[in-house]
Amino acid sequence: MSTRAPARRADEPLETLLARLLEAKDELPFATVDHDRQRRTGAPEVIYAAGKTPAQVVAIARRIVTRAGRCLVTRADTDTQAALVAAFAGARVNQRARTVFLGRAPVGVGRVCVVSAGTSDLPVAEEAVETLRALGSTVERLIDVGVAGIHRILLRSPSVRRANAVIVVAGMEGALPSVVGGLTHRPVFAVPTSVGYGASFRGLAALLGMLNSCAPGVAVVNIDNGFGAAFAAHRVNSLATRAGTRSRRARASRRNGA
Repeated sequence: MSTRAPARRADEPLETLLARLLEAKDELPFATVDHDRQRRTGAPEVIYAAGKTPAQVVAIARRIVTRAGRCLVTRADTDTQAALVAAFAGARVNQRARTVFLGRAPVGVGRVCVVSAGTSDLPVAEEAVETLRALGSTVERLIDVGVAGIHRILLRSPSVRRANAVIVVAGMEGALPSVVGGLTHRPVFAVPTSVGYGASFRGLAALLGMLNSCAPGVAVVNIDNGFGAAFAAHRVNSLATRAGTRSRRARASRRNGA
């Protein structure tokens, strides 16, 4: 069965495109692999490993890597990590993030700053970092710079301002994204974590605090969703990088023409 994604024309009717996609579907007994996703969204399908057996994850990953040359697996437990390492040479495991990357990562472009309020927030922050790398964004980390020692983020503010997008990961009361939002004109993606004591309600307090941020330009994703924040930040970073490249070319062209 072929897994080649169907080519399409810009004027192709939606019904025709859907029919061709269905004809080219790649089905396993437990999954239908979406090989067309890279064309539509700019990145291959990512495997969310929670709830899947190690054998299922390996089988899906084989199909994606064969077609796309790379695959990111998130929320992989130790058994799934071991199965992927055994099945794929060069598998890159981040145990803290619970991710496994397979294949060749794209060359990083631009810059996304990933800010972690506390060391306890690092598992979610690392998921964001690994996702950004798999997508092709250059990453800068700021670790343990939460509001309990506000000077720490203030001293590192140049790193925040250099980035095309910023991801801020915080638990407890979730105050750090508001602080960062006041330091940069770049988009800030806030990630509440389930870190905290009883009244944090497993991240709900941080989520509500971030949603009520008085700093403009702060967007909030779901609790512990480093992956979602990274995907959004990568898209901003990619657009900003392409715009910068076009601007530099235009200036060079004007100089050469002058």
